[in-house]
Amino acid sequence: MKTLFKALIAGFLILWTTSCDDFLEEDPKGRLSQSTFFGSENDLDLSLHALYRRAMTRCGSNEYNVHPFAGDDLSTHPASNKQDFRDFDRYGVSDNNTRLRNEWTGTYELIKAANYIINNADKLRGDDERLNRKVETTIGQAAYWRAYAYFQLSRCWGKVPLVLDDVIDYSKEISSEEAVLNQVVADLKLAEQNLPAQWTDAPWAMNGMNIAVSQGAAKATLAYVYLSMAGWPLNKTEYYPQAAAKAKEVIDASDAKQTGYYYKLLDEYWKVYSWAYNNTNTEVILATYYSMNWPWDESVMSSYCDVIEDVDGGSHGGGWNDSTGEISFWKRFPEGPRKEATFAPKTLLSGVLQDWWYDPNYETGSGRVVCHPWYLAACEGNRGTEFDYTKGNDQGDMIGEKSHKILRLSEVYCWYAEAIGRSGGNDAFAYEVLNRVRTRAGLEPIPSGSLTAEQLAEAAYDEHGWEIAGYYWGSLAPRYHDMFRMNRVKAHFDYRKQNPLIEVTDGVFRKEKVDMPADAGQWSDDKMYAPYPAADAMLNPNLTR
Repeated sequence: MKTLFKALIAGFLILWTTSCDDFLEEDPKGRLSQSTFFGSENDLDLSLHALYRRAMTRCGSNEYNVHPFAGDDLSTHPASNKQDFRDFDRYGVSDNNTRLRNEWTGTYELIKAANYIINNADKLRGDDERLNRKVETTIGQAAYWRAYAYFQLSRCWGKVPLVLDDVIDYSKEISSEEAVLNQVVADLKLAEQNLPAQWTDAPWAMNGMNIAVSQGAAKATLAYVYLSMAGWPLNKTEYYPQAAAKAKEVIDASDAKQTGYYYKLLDEYWKVYSWAYNNTNTEVILATYYSMNWPWDESVMSSYCDVIEDVDGGSHGGGWNDSTGEISFWKRFPEGPRKEATFAPKTLLSGVLQDWWYDPNYETGSGRVVCHPWYLAACEGNRGTEFDYTKGNDQGDMIGEKSHKILRLSEVYCWYAEAIGRSGGNDAFAYEVLNRVRTRAGLEPIPSGSLTAEQLAEAAYDEHGWEIAGYYWGSLAPRYHDMFRMNRVKAHFDYRKQNPLIEVTDGVFRKEKVDMPADAGQWSDDKMYAPYPAADAMLNPNLTR
């Protein structure tokens, strides 16, 4: 695998870059030609490694996952170098936001790599059935990642250029959000049709688990896309039954232990993001996997570790975290082992473990710069070790080897129950799978039939929010995507404008350190979307609202 990646970097990096300069050069020495590539089976392998390089970079770096900060579970540093994240946290994003541009560019780089495979791999079809099948699975993987990329674009920008070919066109019209999501569905159906339920050969399989995208991942993703299309802005509620049906296919196959559907919940929530289960997590339907053997600046196989910083009176604590928890979300979070594993129980301040809200100088305004609950999910210790919150920042590095969970079985349980409820249903199986999630979290099961259909849907919606809280690295369905489809961003915007004090414990009040700007104005649905990056809008005049 490492040899293939070296070949990839040497021969393919130029091929899939989206820099304008690369395509305008008059002397393309060494550039691979569409007319000569895909001439051998080895080209399929190399093209897939190029595709996964883009997928892993897009899903594993803090440069490409900025829009989920608009969710009510995430906040960021009120100063420091976190302006790009604060823009989303405050619903005031500039078209010159650097990470916004990176997210746009990185996502289209992934699309371009996928397009090249989808449009050209068929050249290898012939009389060899084994090779034909490999062509199909290669196209299936590319179709999945193109669907993933366009779904992310639709959540951040809504209307975007729908590029399905290999041509650079700076006059490309933008497509409606419905057209983009229809293409996402078409690609996911192609992936579902072409992909195996279980991979068996390295590097696509490891420890008996799928490393590459599988049929189950395509089905699960399709369930969430249908759930999203039933919500805002399309509001096509006829998709709720389709979301439930597709989610149930994954659940039924997993319950029956069909080939490839080995998915099952881990028995304790802390294991979900633990190092011990990093490469053997049966709950994960799709993740990207990383290694610190690669230089961090290549961002090929390295991920960013989230270690708390600036916790001690404003001095840099040696971490690189971008995210903290929003206080109101932490306050609402149900008590129990899931909350204890999601948020650090204590913060190390001057060598003493304190509650996260500890700040004797808070009322004077001269206290700690960061005074928020902080997430444990993305943290890891020194290589191969668990992160120990009692040791503070004296461990770990800016890069790490934790896998980034894109899809988990617990999410599919929640989506099924929510889709059933929003369809007007109230069946016992929806309660059963929802209670599988709740029971592991230390919550009481909900008696079957005890809720209205709408209450069932809301219980499942809330449960999903707790399950994936704060873990936004490449996730298909971060909290913001749930708020987006249910058109609940406006309510949070209004709440953040007030920024009230919250009683975090008896007699102790705290509020968000990242204030909304004085000129935040009134809500408009335009705030649901980020502006198009200025540099790209200059190239394509169609990138306007």
